[in-house]
Amino acid sequence: MNDPLAFRLLNEIGIIAQLSKTLFERQMSGGLTLPQFTVLNHFARLGGEKSPADLARAFQVTRGTMTSTLQRLEQKGYVALDPDPADGRGKRVRLTPAGLAARNAAIAALGPRTAELERAFGSEAFAAALPFLTDLRTHLDRARDGEEG
Repeated sequence: MNDPLAFRLLNEIGIIAQLSKTLFERQMSGGLTLPQFTVLNHFARLGGEKSPADLARAFQVTRGTMTSTLQRLEQKGYVALDPDPADGRGKRVRLTPAGLAARNAAIAALGPRTAELERAFGSEAFAAALPFLTDLRTHLDRARDGEEG
């Protein structure tokens, strides 16, 4: 097959994403799903507070889907939904200490599998791939928001 190089790369990334989702969810305990983890990880990486609408845009899901995810995380005590002081009808979402602990526990649960991957391919291969993948993600993220084409 003679598909364009960029398509072939994105196709591989898509397949890897599906396989890694399955791997992740098999390792998790306590009913934490990948969408829930990604919200926790988002806050752990970036900090701060966000509105549910901001999160829905960031994750490219509907507001209803994000609301459902946030409700489940709130029930578990992993996020807090507070009134938005600037908009009485709105909410602000923030990570709780329990949410950070759950995110860290999820990463620890993946530890044996990620260590296995590093042994199989070498940490140097992962370190070499990471800058390109980060740049690709950044470009696609900007393009999604119409900042570049």
